[in-house]
Amino acid sequence: MRVYRSALLRFADDGSALYDEDGLLAIAPDGEGRQRVVAAGPWQALASAYGQGAVEHLPGRIIAPGFVDMHIHFPQTDVIGAPADGLLPWLENYTFPHESRFIDPAYGAQVAGFFVEELLRNGVTTALTFATSHPASVDALFTKAQRQQLRLITGKVLQDRHSPDGVRDLTEQSLIDTEALIRRWHGVDRLGYAITPRFAPTSTHEQLQGAGELAARHPDVWIQSHVAENLDEVRWARELFPASRSYLAVYGDYGLMRERAVYAHCIHFDDDDRALMRDTGTVAAVSPTSNLFLGSGFFDYAGADRVGFGYGLASDVGGGTSFSPFRTMLAAYYVGREGQTKPGLSLSPQQLWWQHTAGAAAALGLAGVVGNLQPGCEGDFVVINPAATPLLARKTAHANNLDELLFAMIVLGDDRLVERTVISQSLPDVQAAGT
Repeated sequence: MRVYRSALLRFADDGSALYDEDGLLAIAPDGEGRQRVVAAGPWQALASAYGQGAVEHLPGRIIAPGFVDMHIHFPQTDVIGAPADGLLPWLENYTFPHESRFIDPAYGAQVAGFFVEELLRNGVTTALTFATSHPASVDALFTKAQRQQLRLITGKVLQDRHSPDGVRDLTEQSLIDTEALIRRWHGVDRLGYAITPRFAPTSTHEQLQGAGELAARHPDVWIQSHVAENLDEVRWARELFPASRSYLAVYGDYGLMRERAVYAHCIHFDDDDRALMRDTGTVAAVSPTSNLFLGSGFFDYAGADRVGFGYGLASDVGGGTSFSPFRTMLAAYYVGREGQTKPGLSLSPQQLWWQHTAGAAAALGLAGVVGNLQPGCEGDFVVINPAATPLLARKTAHANNLDELLFAMIVLGDDRLVERTVISQSLPDVQAAGT
C-alpha cells in the first residue's frame, strides 16, 4: 500500500469538488493487477487506519485526479501552431502532408514516444486519441502507452476518399486492418480500441457502412470522429449525404452513434441533433483551444445542458494549441462566456475541472475507473504545486475559498503546475517528464 498526505481534490457524483486541505490518499493492489484507491479523505478521519506505516508527505502540494483528454491527435504533435485560413486549408496544407510520414514505422514510434511523455508531463493519464490511416501508427502508440501503463484509447483512421495520396486508404483493406487491430489490442492491459472515421466527408458509403458493422460486432469498443466543427465542413457533408437529416445524423444512419461514441466539436447543432446525441448516449469532446485557433465557432454549453447530452474537455492537438489541461480549461471558460452567437454563461472552476477529469471519464464510459480519486478508482493522480511560478504563488496565497484557488490555477497555470504524474499501475512512480 502507498499512502500520501497532502491537500486532496476529488469529485462527488454530482460533479461538485471535495477538497481536504489536509488529506490522505491510500492506494493498494486489488488482487487483479490493478492499483486502486482504497481510502481518500481527511487525514484526521483516516490516519488511524491508514497512516500508521510509511507515508509520503507532500506539504504545500495538491493531489488531484489525473486529467482525461477526450480528443487528441498524436500524429499532429508537430502541427501545433501551423498558420492557416481555417479547418479545411489547415488539413490540406499541414495535417495531411505530415500524417503521410507515418507510413514509416520508425517515425511513428519516435513521435509516439514524445507524445506519451508530453501527455504525462502535462498530467494527462487517460486519453482518447487519433492515430493515422497507417496500422503501424496504432501499433506504435499502443506499444508506448502499454510500456508506460497509460490508459489510452486509439484507432486507425478510416479515410478512403477526398484525401491525398499517402493518407488515403483502401476501403476493404481499411476494415480488415481495423478488425485485426481490435483483436490485437482492445482490452490488453489498460488499452482500448476506437473505430475512427476521420470525418464523414472522407469516407465512402461502403467504408462508413463497414465501420458501423464493426461497431455492431464489437459493442465494447469506442467510436470516435469529428462533426459540425466548421460551417464549410457542414455544407460539404450535407452535399455528400443529402439523404441524412443533418451532418450528425449521417453517423446515426450508419450505426455509429451509441454509448462509447465520442464526436469532437459538436458546435453547429440544432435541438434535433442535441436530442440525437442524448437519445443514443453519444457524447461530445469539447475542444476550445482548437475552435478558437481555427475560428470554427463556440460550443453551446447551455444548449447541451438544456437538452441533456454528455460532454467533456479535449485538447485537440494539433488544431488545439496546448497539451496543458489548464490552457484547455481556460479556453473553455472563454467559450462558455461568449454570448453573441449563443447563450453565454460562466462555467465555475469546479465544473471546468470536472469536465477534464471525472466528467470526461463518465462521458467515455469510465466513471468510477479513472478521472477521480474515490475508493475503487484506479489511482492515477497528479501532484500540483500551486506556487509553481511567482505570480501563481502570489495569487493562490490569497485565495479565500476553493473556487478562487482552482480558478487561479486555471487562469495562470500550465505544465509547470504539474510537479509529478503518477500512473498507479507502474512502480516506481512515473515522474512528470514521463520517464
